Amino acid sequence: MTVDFHSHTNASDGTLEPAQLVASMRKRGVTIFSITDHDTLRAYDGLNVEGAKLIPGIEINTTWRGSDVHILGYGLPLGPSELSDTLERNREHRRTRVDTMIRQLNAAGYALTLDDVLTQSGGGHAMGRPHVAKALVRAGHVKDVSAAFGSLLARGGAGYVPSLHITPQEAIGVIARSGGVPVLAHPGRLKDATILDDLAQQGLVGLEVFYPTHSTNQVAHYRAKAAQYGLVMTGGSDFHDARWNSAGVGMDVNEGDIRPFLELVA
Repeated sequence: MTVDFHSHTNASDGTLEPAQLVASMRKRGVTIFSITDHDTLRAYDGLNVEGAKLIPGIEINTTWRGSDVHILGYGLPLGPSELSDTLERNREHRRTRVDTMIRQLNAAGYALTLDDVLTQSGGGHAMGRPHVAKALVRAGHVKDVSAAFGSLLARGGAGYVPSLHITPQEAIGVIARSGGVPVLAHPGRLKDATILDDLAQQGLVGLEVFYPTHSTNQVAHYRAKAAQYGLVMTGGSDFHDARWNSAGVGMDVNEGDIRPFLELVA
């Protein structure tokens, strides 16, 4: 079964328009999927997915114990709600963080303006570090996005500003109160593996077991963790851009593995 419960559009830090992402899903044969932009549900506005099942999703950036922790939410309301208020607070933090990055870069001799970043972010609805990185590339300050992340925007770099989002517990709570299913994204990327164990006892419902960079051993490990804590399993490509995600959209999974998740969001 080919699914994809983790993908991004240019409403956050992806490069495709929502309709283009849907077309990519159709081409790959993905008939059930989610768009999980960072801190925004804008991609769902007026989106036509005739012939496919779209599960409203989100990826909320959170910070805990000095680590970035991403919480996915599924089966969510698309109108005004406690969730939409929380997402707006996160987006406001994003805007403030980008402003600070720009000031620091300017002070270090790197000419960059807010308009430069806005041009890379589709209007600036959910700005973030990737948009600053792309603006730096376009301005000729670095050769590519990876170089920006590894130098100017890395810890200790001229443009580094720590993220201070809400906590994962807060994200889990607001997703649950909104009638959604909170899931821990890409656990293999956690700096502190014990975060999974802690959140599993603090309202987490699911775990993104199937992920492009998870090794076979990691998949087996997270499958066991899901069974240990009674978490449903999900999977997704984390697609942002064809240049970064060479495998494209879609994840091939056994239907039995994700059936419990589908039953929660049906």
